[in-house]
Amino acid sequence: MIVDSAVYKGGSRIAVDCPPHDYAALRRSATQGEGFVWLGLYQPSETELTEVAEAFGLHALAVEDAVKAHQRPKVDLYDDHLFLILKTLWYVDEDDAVETGEISLFVGGDFVITVRHGRGSQLQDARHRLERSSTLLTHGPSAVVYAVSDVVVDAYTEVVVALEEDVDEVEESVFSPERTRDSARIYALKREIAEVRRAVLPLREPMRRLAAGTVPGVRGEAAPFFRDVVDHLNQAAEIVDSLDGLLSTAFDAHLASISVQQNDDMRKISAGAAIVVVPTLIAGIYGMNFDDMPELHWSLGYPFALLLMAGASAALWWLFKRAGWV
Repeated sequence: MIVDSAVYKGGSRIAVDCPPHDYAALRRSATQGEGFVWLGLYQPSETELTEVAEAFGLHALAVEDAVKAHQRPKVDLYDDHLFLILKTLWYVDEDDAVETGEISLFVGGDFVITVRHGRGSQLQDARHRLERSSTLLTHGPSAVVYAVSDVVVDAYTEVVVALEEDVDEVEESVFSPERTRDSARIYALKREIAEVRRAVLPLREPMRRLAAGTVPGVRGEAAPFFRDVVDHLNQAAEIVDSLDGLLSTAFDAHLASISVQQNDDMRKISAGAAIVVVPTLIAGIYGMNFDDMPELHWSLGYPFALLLMAGASAALWWLFKRAGWV
């Protein structure tokens, strides 16, 4: 359950003489010198998270949301701590699918608890990045909120870039001269883009509040860092909107292409039927065998009828070929 736990003071990580699951001792080590604890959890059970909640005084409603892990991105304020939910995204290229996870952050004056569900957005890189930047770590728990948010939003950018490549492939396929079946893939991509929307768009308001420095528990001097996150988030949202529009256009073009192909098929079928009808008509007339029909006993009637059928069929084929029907 515990991925990593550490105490930070003065912009650096310090050694502590207690096991990672001794939450009370970790918190005491942090409070002795104006430090903070960063406790990283991965898919904890309700019982395990309840133990953490009792040690750090977390609100029961926030704990319930963190355990269920099916929430919209949001920021909630409680008496002495902040609760933030971020949706994580990663792209599975083999399936053209966007997978989702979730990160919950409990942020207090002397602690940050991250609860991660799903395999997306590993937080080790964010932790190592902060540990290499003592200046950033001096912002305390606010620095952790920024680092986690930055990692999550950067993953959004990677997913959007992968979706752009897939949309380009669909457009190329739709407008190619070959007959393709792109409707299923277009629908699948629109569904994945809708999944990205559910992660990106609701997060814009919480990030905007953090960038404005109006969220209690997050230092105002950390606001410029969150403004950078907001810029990246807005870029991802704009690209998602444009991709959705491109897919809608591609789907309309695909339907129009199918209609054109069907009309072309009908022209070819009609041309073939007309070529067959003329010889059938001639054969039908000369196959009635009435005694008083002209040329019935003509010795050259049979080759003449065959020549007439072939000539009429050739003339029709030439006319249809000229018109582009065959």
